[in-house]
Formats: sequence, C-alpha cells, structure tokens
Amino acid sequence: MKNNPLVDLENDGQGIWLDYIRRDLFSSGELKRLIEQDGLTGMTSNPTIFEKAISGSSDYDAQIRGLLKGDPNTSVDILYEKIAIQDIQTAADFFMPVYRRKDKADGYVSLEVSPYLAHDTKGTIDQARRLWSTVARPNVMIKVPATKEGIPAIETLISEGINVNITLMFTMAHYEAVAQAYIRGLGACRKPEGVTSVASFFVSRVDTAVDKGLEAIGTKEALALRGQAAIANSRMVFRRFLEIFEGPTFAALRKKGARVQRPLWASTGTKNPAYSDVLYVEELAGPNTVNTMPPETLKNFRDHGIAKKDEVEKGQPQEILARLAKLGIDLNAVGEKLQQDGVESFAASFKKLLLALEEKRKKIISQ
Repeated sequence: MKNNPLVDLENDGQGIWLDYIRRDLFSSGELKRLIEQDGLTGMTSNPTIFEKAISGSSDYDAQIRGLLKGDPNTSVDILYEKIAIQDIQTAADFFMPVYRRKDKADGYVSLEVSPYLAHDTKGTIDQARRLWSTVARPNVMIKVPATKEGIPAIETLISEGINVNITLMFTMAHYEAVAQAYIRGLGACRKPEGVTSVASFFVSRVDTAVDKGLEAIGTKEALALRGQAAIANSRMVFRRFLEIFEGPTFAALRKKGARVQRPLWASTGTKNPAYSDVLYVEELAGPNTVNTMPPETLKNFRDHGIAKKDEVEKGQPQEILARLAKLGIDLNAVGEKLQQDGVESFAASFKKLLLALEEKRKKIISQ
C-alpha cells in the first residue's frame, strides 16, 4: 500500500494545516477523516475563506435565522462574528486530541481580527482580546497582520499569553520584526511556556509578482529565474529562524520552556499552471514549520506529492536572491506592495461578506 505523503510530512516534523473552513466539513465527517487519515494538525481561516463559505452555501442559514428570531435588528457584524466563532470553536474541538497528543505544540485553529483594523494597533489589541476570551479554547490562535501597526499589537498580545498567528508576511524585514516582537512579548509574559505562535510567510504571491517583473525584463537570464524567487525567499527566512531560535537570542526563554515561533508557509497553492501543483509543499518541507494548504493542494499532494525530508534547508537561496537583485528585482519593494494588496484584498472580501449577510438577513426577515 502506498504511503500517504501528507502523513510522511507530519512524521518528519512539519505541521499540516488546512487553509479552509466550512461548516459541512464538520457535519460530513471530512475533517475527522483528514485528521485521522491524512495527519492534518491544524486549520487557518481568513475573511476570504469565510466570505466564500457563508455566501456560497446555505450551511449557515439556520443559525442566521435563529439569531434574527431572537433579535431582528442584529447587525451583520454581530451575525458574522457569532457564525465565525461557532465554526472556530467546533474546529478547535476537533483538533483538541491533536493538541493534547502534541503536548500543545500543534492542533491549532486561527481566527483573524477584522481586516479593517490592519492599521489600528489599539483596535487590533482590543478585538483580539475579546475574540480570545469569547472563543475560549486554548488551541486557538488570533490572526494579526504584520503591518507596522500590527507589530506592537503582536508584542502586547503575546505578553498577555494570547496565541497569535501573524499573517501577511512577504519579506525578511517582515519576518525579523515579527520574530523580535514575539521574543519581546515572551520576555514580558508571566508564563512564556504557555504561549504558541506561528509566523505566516506567504509564498506563491511572491512568484506571481516577481515572474511578471522577470518577463518584463525578458532576457534569457531573467526568464530562467522564473518560479524560483518565492522558494529562495522562504528558505532564507527559515535560515534566519534557525539563527534566532536555535541560537543565544532565544536560549534564556527556551530554558523557561518557551516554544519557538514556527514559520508557517502560507499561500502554497500553485498559481502558475506551468509549475508543479505541489511545488511549494515539496520544496518547503522541513521540521519546526507548518504548511497551510488549500483543499485542492492538499488533495494533489496526497495523490502525487513526495515528502522530501528537510528540503527547506537545501539549495543556495542567497545566490538566487543575488541574481534577482542584479537584474533589478527589489524583493523588499515587491513584498511591501504585496502586503498592502493583501490587506486591501481581505478588507474587500470582508465587505463582500457583510453585504452577502445583509442580503440573507433581509431575505430571512421578509419570510
């Protein structure tokens, strides 16, 4: 019988998370199967995922009807939050056996603060505290973007013992700021051993943007570098992770039982059909990391992926980045633009979600 490559990844020390949430995953038994047979150890959500789940199905209509029966004037913001919190709590309960088996090192589900708060430090802190307290599950992470205003919020939340998944990271500068905020937060935390965090570093979007620049240059050398920027960028971040968390910087906190902040590879579905549909899973396999995959990528990797042990540590990523820089590709500028676009995209999805909920609300009230 063929080995399941997803289980092989998990056995090699990588967390396998699903970048998707929808209520029928729970009721159909699919999430239970993914956990028991595919080695799934966590789940992520974001405004785009919730927008597709809620507006694209009738799974949530009964709950919306019940909430409106109690109060027909319930705002769409409150409707969304109650729906999202119920899904996150249910998912967290499914992953609780993983959380216990992994001694709290894995088994997490993520819920994002409103994308409208991406540039509001205080608003982010206040909402994250409230969500953490309301969800009331130890294996939940609150997602906060790695914007300039998000960094101090991350530090504060970690210092208060709140698990944080930091999202929308694209550059080494983003990673550095996030890792240091985590360490400062742990330093001020009463029980640093009780906090868990991941640093979500985005992958495929980097290749999409850089490849466009390389094609505009159009030389043989430029075209030969297509599809290599994202993996090299991520591998350099992993090397920095090892320097920070296996070196003297983290030594004192490690002695207190603090956990490393694992890099999480996000946006790992391949967007360019010319590339392997499991490219960003195979090339970024390695211990002390997480790969959060959309359903199609997870299915493809189960079908024909190869779990390459410690692959994230291989190659010469610095040489690829040097060649890109020589051609005039500025990865910092690319990453800043991608982060800004990401914030705007999530805000647009959130707006679309609230509009869809308003339509459902009007329809239900009129019945």
